[in-house]
Amino acid sequence: MEEQTPQPEPSIFERMRNRLSPEGLPTDDRGRMRMVVDSLILHIHPSKVEVSTLKWTYTWGLGGLAGLLMAILGITGIILLNNYTPAAPQAYLDILELNDNVWFGELIRNLHHWSANLLIIITALHLVRVFVTGAFRPPREVNWLIGVAMFLL
Repeated sequence: MEEQTPQPEPSIFERMRNRLSPEGLPTDDRGRMRMVVDSLILHIHPSKVEVSTLKWTYTWGLGGLAGLLMAILGITGIILLNNYTPAAPQAYLDILELNDNVWFGELIRNLHHWSANLLIIITALHLVRVFVTGAFRPPREVNWLIGVAMFLL
């Protein structure tokens, strides 16, 4: 009788990859494109990218930071919505109550304030980065115009 050695438990990254693609990752271009079309998560990223564009020094992580700040703004905005009335006679009293009587109310209010300010700075830096690296050239010129319009709003 042969004794079998136990298989090592797969790492968390291998388990996540297997959950995204249980039959393994495709090796050909057609298979990768099919996987992107079939997966909603992978649909927001292109199936082919240049290796140089994946470097941290190229993107500065500004898109991820902007997304994180938007999520913080959304969550804190919903929390503030429950405790604040934007009407002239009530607004100041609501702010006083929020700061004094709501658990972590002042922290939530400050998080909302600073996230909004940082989002403007991060968006401006992202706009500069896209311009400097030339990422607005075809086929991305429509994305550039949309981004500039959003920044101006």
